[in-house]
Parts: sequence; structure tokens; C-alpha cells
Amino acid sequence: MEVAARTAIALLLALAVASGCLCGGAQGRHHRHTKHTRHNSAHAPSQAPGPASSRRHAPPHAPGASPPAPPPPSSSSGAGGAAPAPAPETAAGGAAAVYDVVKDFGAVGDGVADDTDAIKTAWDTACSEDGDGVVLAAAGYSFLVHSTVFTGPCQGSVTIQLDGTMVAPSDPDKWPANNKRNWLVFYNAHGTTLRGAGLIDGKGQKWWDLPCKAHKVVYLYSIRKEYIVAQVSEEIPLQGQGGSSGHGASCDSPVALRFFTSNNVTVQGLRVQNSPEFHFRFDSCRGVVVSGLSISSPQQSPNTDGIHIENTQDVLVANTAVSNGDDCVSIGAGALNVRIENVTCALGHGISIGSLGKQGTRACVANVTVRNAVIRRSDNGVRIKTWQGGSGSVSSVAFENVRMDAVRNPIIIDQYYCLSRTCENATTAVFVSGVSYAGIRGTYDARSPPIHFGCSDAVPCTNITLADVELLPAASSSGQAADEPFCWNVYGNAAAPTVPPVACLMDGVPGNYADKSSLKCY
Repeated sequence: MEVAARTAIALLLALAVASGCLCGGAQGRHHRHTKHTRHNSAHAPSQAPGPASSRRHAPPHAPGASPPAPPPPSSSSGAGGAAPAPAPETAAGGAAAVYDVVKDFGAVGDGVADDTDAIKTAWDTACSEDGDGVVLAAAGYSFLVHSTVFTGPCQGSVTIQLDGTMVAPSDPDKWPANNKRNWLVFYNAHGTTLRGAGLIDGKGQKWWDLPCKAHKVVYLYSIRKEYIVAQVSEEIPLQGQGGSSGHGASCDSPVALRFFTSNNVTVQGLRVQNSPEFHFRFDSCRGVVVSGLSISSPQQSPNTDGIHIENTQDVLVANTAVSNGDDCVSIGAGALNVRIENVTCALGHGISIGSLGKQGTRACVANVTVRNAVIRRSDNGVRIKTWQGGSGSVSSVAFENVRMDAVRNPIIIDQYYCLSRTCENATTAVFVSGVSYAGIRGTYDARSPPIHFGCSDAVPCTNITLADVELLPAASSSGQAADEPFCWNVYGNAAAPTVPPVACLMDGVPGNYADKSSLKCY
């Protein structure tokens, strides 16, 4: 009996030990694979990075707490940004995995060392994982990043949380000779979010100073030689110094952020400044939300459009301030269903559709709404510009509740757009129809007419309507004679009260309207 009892006790002890080992092993495996829950306090970046692809952290702070980027100094305080969205969560409801470019991937973040590989590897790692991931570039660091492409599609959705600073190489000579057109490219990056309280600096000054670059001059050009000659501030290249065009092969300059064929993308809360050319460009995308941005570059910086949209549909640009040297927002060929709301533009060329139809190309733009915008001290307010000889159409466009402050050309349709003195009339043009202006108020620079409709000889503008338009000469134009609104080959109507009166619109439709209406793309 005593032997049996001892044997039973030994067996029980053995079972207890085995059970403890199994439980401990299971807990160890669970710890290694489960994503950490989010902490409320920020993590201090570690001095030595861990393994390049194995470490995941919870977000260092709630992204929803990031403040919106402030508008440029010249912009309205009413054009502030929306707060970034809450941190992405996995399908199971847990916090997203975080890939810290400093802690996990060896980024230095001193603004001198090249951090391109670290940030690109962090993206590739997050992109290859199922579920939601956050690539974190934390506050307090400055990341020097050379031209790179963030390629998708990803297994899950990826958010780049930029709370630090990201800078481009400042010297054009440091860029590869065959790769000077883009800086940060997102390709097939469906479901990507780029957000944070950080700064993206394109370091564009040396690019703008290139001798082949377009520089602003004032010259006389003919809207239509026998009817009007207007003085307009434009950007033209300095001939004989490295190229004849600001976009020529010898003078390529990078777009700061470019999204190609990427659907359901969001850009939120960032400050972006001093891009060598366009600050943002969206090509062949669908489902784009841009909000809470501050975009700035000097007034004399050439070709620095704030946001350019081309061959892209279902776009919202909201709560954003732009102060720059070219178009605040530009809408190119193939844009469909675009809304621009609560945007403040300063110093540049205003909000533009175009230019369209260059070198006989076909361009289609439809369903564009600009609402609750402020435009200050710009060369243009709301503009549609097309070249002679193109085809296609611009239709279903509404400009609503736009405030002008000392704007040179508040309302303009220019179908004789030309950057030289040698452009000639053509027998074809982009068909402009169904454009409405309502609640356009404020002041204008009296050197130019407050309203200018210069439509094609061959293809007149139709169904142009104005209501509740009130534009007065700015105080800076005191004592200067103000021109009357100008119309050429434009059909539509103006409802009272409209100041100044627009008596030059033709009623009804042109005799060949049935033929022209077939030119519409949609």
C-alpha cells in the first residue's frame, strides 16, 4: 500500500509539472503574436532599433488628439482643418499594429542621414501584413527622404502617421538625372491614409531658381486681337537658358506627393510646403478625401499648384488653406464628381478648371462644385481655361458662396488660353456649358474686369448663369476706372441683384446648339 501511495503521488506531481509547462508555453506563444493594446502615454523612441520586421508597438498617442495644421499666415482662420480620424482598428476591434520607423527600422531622424530605406521598408512590411497597420514617423525627428515609390496593393490598409518632419534633398544635382519628376509616389496604394500633425518640406527654392524655370512677368497678350487686349500676369520661361518650357526635359522638377491609380485614399491634417512643383497630384484615382491641410510656398514660386486632380473621380477637398505661386486647386482632364468646400486660397492663381485641350487633345470635366471658399489677393478667382483647337466638354459646374478679397479676375472663362504671343484661333474648342455662379461677393483689383467670359468663336459657351453676384473695386483700386464685365460669344442669364450688371450675355442658345450639345462627354 505504501508503495502504491508513493507511486500515485509521483504521478500527480508529474502531471502538475507537465500541465504548468504546457500552459506557460501557450502563454509565451500568445504574447509573441498578439498585438499590444494602445497606451495613453507616448513612447520615447529607443536609442537602438530592434529587429527590422518583428517588433510592433501600440500607437504612441491617440491620433485623434493631433491638432489640425494651421493655415498660412495670410489665410483665414476660418479655414482650419478637421482633426485627424481615430486610430484604425482591426476587424476584431483591436488597435492597429504600429511600425515605428525609428525604433523598428533604424531611421536616424536628424535631417542629414538618409532615412529612405528605413521608411520604405516600414511601408513594405506593413503592406505585406493582414489587417490594419500604422507606419509611425514620430514627432521630434526630421527624416531626409529621397525619391521613392510606396507600392501596393497592400494586404490590409496602411496609415502613415507623420508627426515629425519629412524633407526632400534640397539640391537638384543630388537627384538622379532620370528621376526628377516625382518625390513621394503612392502607386496602387488602395485604402491608404496619410495624416498627422507633421510637416512635409519639398525644399523647392533651388529648383525655382533654375534659369530654365518659368518666372512671373507682366506682358500684353491678345484675348482676341480685334476686340480686346488685356494685361495679365503669367509665368513664361526665360528663353535660351536651358529650355523653352518649365516642364521640358532639361528642367524637370518633382511633384512632392503623387498618387497614381490609388482608390479610397485620405490625406489629413498635414502641413506641406515648398514643393519644387505641384504639392499634391492625383492621377487616375477614385475616392479621394483631402482635409485639414496647410499648403504653402512663396508667391513667386513657379508651377507650385496646391492640389491637382486629373483623370480622377469622387473627390472631396475640404477645410484646407493654400498660399502659393500657382493654382490653389487645379482640375484637369478626366475629373468627375469633385467637391471643394471651405478652402482658403491666397496669392496664387485661384481655383482653376484647366488648362484643357492643349495641342488638340480631348478633355472632359463634369460635376464640379466649389462652395464656401475664400480667395485673397490672387491673380484669378474661379477660372475655366482652355486652349484653342481642343475638344471635349466642361459641364455641370457650380461656384457657390465664394468670397473675393482684392482678386484680379474674380470670375473668368478664358477659351483663348495661351502662354506665348503666337497662338491662333482654331475651328474647334472644348465646349463649356452649364456653369453657375451664385453668392460670389467681395472686391476685385480694377486693373482687370471683374467678370470675363471669353468664349470660343467656333464653340460658344452656353447656359452660363449668375445670381447674387456683388463685386466692388478694392480700396487699393481707389481712383482707377473700373472696366465693365466682358463677354464674347457667351449665352446665359444674370439674375438681379448683380453688381456690376452683366448686360453682355446673350439670351437663349446659339442656332447650332443641337450640334454643339453633342460635344458633351457626359
